[in-house]
Amino acid sequence: MADRVSFICFSRAAPQGSKRHLGNGVLVESSKRVKPFRSDLQGIAIDATPVDWDLGLEYHLRVDFHFLRPKSHLTAKGALTKASPLFPTSRQIGDTDKLIRSVCDALTGITWYDDSQVVDISAKKRFASRDQTIITITPVHV
Repeated sequence: MADRVSFICFSRAAPQGSKRHLGNGVLVESSKRVKPFRSDLQGIAIDATPVDWDLGLEYHLRVDFHFLRPKSHLTAKGALTKASPLFPTSRQIGDTDKLIRSVCDALTGITWYDDSQVVDISAKKRFASRDQTIITITPVHV
């Protein structure tokens, strides 16, 4: 069995947050970006996960969320403005825990049976030259 699975998803990460109730028991995600992000992530994870990968272990999950910096953060010459934040903390990007939730749920049935098997998580949000999510999953060897 492989000692880890790593892959990069080149789409903008979306937080899986609260659901809105539409009535008659119908719930929808509050973010419209969650479904396409999870779909992209699942396709890449299926291709990257070895056929002998054991879905029944405990795992360490490392996720690096990279977000394209908004144009409003840059001057006409491409330098950062003085008011630009160093890290992506705006509400449009989402909370780290909700970004992790979308990743964990998307990978259920692909890299683990249930996301409760993820016992250790390391996550970062950064600005970068493009939107991408870098994921590494390692079985925890006790």
